[in-house]
Amino acid sequence: MTDETTPICSAKGCRVPAVWVLAWNNPKLHTPDRRKTWLACEEHRAHLSQFLGVRGFLKDVVTLTEWEARQGA
Repeated sequence: MTDETTPICSAKGCRVPAVWVLAWNNPKLHTPDRRKTWLACEEHRAHLSQFLGVRGFLKDVVTLTEWEARQGA
């Protein structure tokens, strides 16, 4: 079950709670240290990672819990 505060998967049409953060960067648009994020459920993690990976954008894949801990530190 989700509510407005539950992070959901970034895959098109997916409404499942996210458990992964895919940190990425488009070097043509962003400075090297900037990280954009997509959220992913278990089902879509591999697909979204592959999409970003083939473009050379994917920088890191971590659990949402780990990402939130990093951001709070």
